[in-house]
This record gives sequence, structure tokens and C-alpha cells, in this order.
Amino acid sequence: MIEEALQKSMKRLEQDIKTVATFVDETKPGWTRRPFTLWYKKAREWLMEQMHSINMEVSIDAASNVIGSIKGSHHDLPPIMIGSHLDTVTGGGRFDGIIGVLGGLEVVRILKEKGIQLRHSLEIVDFTAEEPSEFGISTIGSRGMVGNLTEEMLRRNDSSGLILRDAIREAGGRPDDIMKMVRKKGDIALYLELHIEQGPVLEQMNHKLGIVTGIVGIHRYRVIVEGKPNHAGTTPMNMRQDALTASSEIILQLEAICRKQYEEPVVGTVGKVTVEPNAANVIPGKVSFELEVRSIEKKLIQAIMQELIKFGDDLSKRRNVKITFDCLSQSEPIRVDPSIQQIIEKSCMSFAPSMKLPSGAGHDANQIATIAPIGMIFVPSRDGRSHCPEEWTDFKDVALGVHALAQSIITFDQCI
Repeated sequence: MIEEALQKSMKRLEQDIKTVATFVDETKPGWTRRPFTLWYKKAREWLMEQMHSINMEVSIDAASNVIGSIKGSHHDLPPIMIGSHLDTVTGGGRFDGIIGVLGGLEVVRILKEKGIQLRHSLEIVDFTAEEPSEFGISTIGSRGMVGNLTEEMLRRNDSSGLILRDAIREAGGRPDDIMKMVRKKGDIALYLELHIEQGPVLEQMNHKLGIVTGIVGIHRYRVIVEGKPNHAGTTPMNMRQDALTASSEIILQLEAICRKQYEEPVVGTVGKVTVEPNAANVIPGKVSFELEVRSIEKKLIQAIMQELIKFGDDLSKRRNVKITFDCLSQSEPIRVDPSIQQIIEKSCMSFAPSMKLPSGAGHDANQIATIAPIGMIFVPSRDGRSHCPEEWTDFKDVALGVHALAQSIITFDQCI
């Protein structure tokens, strides 16, 4: 019976994943579906159609999150929520975030086929713009839901001049009402998220399911280094105010600091750099780059950034350049309650071998954890690849994750 149910879910999930993969910007590599674009809008319209088709109530909240819900038998209980995101990074894949949303749809189908009505209402959420956006902010929708989307963030604009507030409005949200509609502690009974691991551990250890023990915090900064543009041939090396070479020192220093041995793992990355005037025969006069530091230990992130900023202060004097560190966003590390891990682990055992592991990637769960208990289930990523066209998870593994998620919800529904 279990195998038959898994096969049925696998076929539906495969079809849904392939359908969402058609809503992509074909001018970009991979399966690119950036938030606040035509392709993103079409994917969400399709999602809402699917929600309606299984008799879910569908709405868009103030932060433009798409929410499908089914009523529980006890209307006085706060809802259980399942969520993730349909947006991708540029050049991304077909599974990151997507299986969390589509897995939510499949959970609803499974419950209906089993004739189960939960005590709690169940909400399936496609959170707006989970990935780092053109506004320099990630997890926009989940931030908005819990009151972490500030007025300053709403005023930010992308490279085209579009203001985030207007982008949310165009996506069906009501930016003026975001703070009025914030969910508070007690408004959500439990938040669960199914996700690909985005790393190699499950595959290497030959486990099909992962019980997440915690989620890293991510602190992102934009660093602006201002020197003086000048002629590349006539300016002596000891008289230059080269913004690019100064930036290179900061980037290498970040790498050196993060390679040290700490009690908890830490990673630091610079993945976006803009150079001006970006000409072969001109000394760079201005460089802007974005960095992030991730760890499950908040104090470690703070200590690393303090060390790096101190290095930048000394470097600015030594190289005669101006260096500015601007904090773009901070998501705090999350530890999953052991009792929640235990229930998820027991549910996973019914379907496949599982193991416990932390998440090195951030998720909407980071934001929801500020107001509600959370849990996550991972499924394997082939070769540990993610955020690239080669990202792949076998459809049967997705189905295993969805059924473990459904069983977890059924168990939690009776005990919370």
C-alpha cells in the first residue's frame, strides 16, 4: 500500500514540477524565475489554479504571499503551515523551494484521499521572493508575514528604479497593510518545510531523508570601496587609489577569517562585484560588492564581521580609499526543538532511512521561527548541486519526503 501511494504521488509531483519548470525566462540560463517578473506571475497563477482545483481557499496576503488553506475541525486552533517558494536564483534549478510548495499541494491530496480532516486548519504558502532579490533582501514575503520587513526595506529600489513597495503591490500585496496584518506568536501552531538538501551529505551517507536540527543565520553586507579613477599607464603604482585591489584584500581577508577553526562551522562568500568605470586602461575608482557570512552560531557571525570591519578601517588608511560597510539583512540562526525533531524522525522511519543534519542554507523557516516552532525535512541533492541548472532530486525521493511530511503533520495535529 505504501509503495502504491508513493508511486501515485511521484507521478503527480513529477508532472507538477515539470509544469512549473515551463514558467521560466528563456533569455537566462537554467530555470530562471526571478520574483516580480512575468514568469513568476504566471507560475503563481498556475499554483492558485491548482489550489482551487483541490477545493482550497486561496488568498494573497499583504506581503503578496500566496496562501491556500483547508479548514480544520477545531476552528479555535491556530493553523499548521507548510511553505517554501517558487522563485529561483538566476541560472537556478527545478527543485529548490519548488518542492516545498508543490509538496504542500500533494500533502493536501494525500489527506483528502485518506479521508483525514485535521483538527488544525492547514495553510500552504508560496512565500514571495525567498532568494536574494534585486532589492538586496531575501525572504521578503516571510519577513513581511512576521513583521521583519521594515519601512526602509520597502523603500529600496532595484537597478531599474522599481521600488519594493510597488513591486509587492503589483504582485497582489498591500504594502500599506503589512504591519497591520503581521502574524504574532500563537498565530501559527507549527511551520514545516520540505526542501532539497542543497549539499552532498544525504547522498554520501546513503540516506533518503534528513531531519534538520537547525538553520544557519545569514548576515549580508554591501561593501563600497571608493578610490580615484586614473590613467592606467601614467599613474605610478605607489600613487594609486585603486578601489579594486583594496576590495580584493577585503575579499581575501574574509576567506582567511572564515577558514579558521571554530567550534561551529562558518562560511563566508562574495558572489557579486561591480567595478567602475570597468575599463581595461582605467584604474578602478569605485567597487561595490556584496558579502555574506553564515553560521548556526550568531556570536560567531558577529565576531567575524567585527574583525572584517576593523580590517577595512585599517585598509582604508593604508590605501587611502573610503570603505563603507552597509548591512543589508540579518537572519538569525535557528535551533529546531528536539521534540519536533523526534516526531519528524519517527515519521521518516516509516518510509526510508534518515539522519539528522543542520541546514547550511537559509530558508523562510528562519523568519517564521521568530513567531512559531518550526521543523524541516531534507531530501537528497545529486552530487550536492543546487542553485545551478544541474540541480536534481529523484522524483521518488521527493515523494518520500512529501509522505514523511504528511505523516509528521498528522502526528503533530494530534499532539499540539
